[in-house]
Amino acid sequence: MSDHALPELANVHWRPRASERSLRRMGWLWSLSTVAHTLPFLITAGVLVALEPLTLPVGLIALAHAWIIPELYAARGVGVVRQPAIEHSEAERTALGLLGDLLAHRPRELLARTGLALERGKLGVWLVAPAGALLVAPGGRRIFCYCVKPTGPELPVGDRIAHLLLALRADEMGFATVANLAFSGARWRVRRRLAAKLRPALDEAVALAAR
Repeated sequence: MSDHALPELANVHWRPRASERSLRRMGWLWSLSTVAHTLPFLITAGVLVALEPLTLPVGLIALAHAWIIPELYAARGVGVVRQPAIEHSEAERTALGLLGDLLAHRPRELLARTGLALERGKLGVWLVAPAGALLVAPGGRRIFCYCVKPTGPELPVGDRIAHLLLALRADEMGFATVANLAFSGARWRVRRRLAAKLRPALDEAVALAAR
């Protein structure tokens, strides 16, 4: 373990250290899982209608299940960047000010509008929230949604984001190892589930990842 490795890695010692290769493999596994969940419903719908057109309503129900299941997974994934209520206190203003000092001009402006901190890493482009992060993979087509237990949940939102951002900068591969993957899938599936306020941040990250 390197000197810059996150100490939290000791709590998940059974997990292999994340890498670009393991991330690609994880993305394929999520895709295969989605196919495995939806294909039986698609086949059922096709067979029913082919054998007896009167079963069309049942076939439509099967198709609805094939659509809903991935959507539920995507909704769970998007939940990692759900925005908590921000108290307009002096501590919160100070925390957000210190967080802004860690960011360049464009990410700082994006943070002020969306509440997400943009950070480009080796694995792709990250959007960091108080208790999770979205990773836009190179090319901008696939997104990984990570849930991260915040350090000191009683701390101001700005401090929580700053802690995760600093951990990400210190050991990106370790961060992706410690964080729990809640969802991985197509950009469009994640974007349509995001709150309108957060979509500009995702669009910015996708544009950066596609370069």
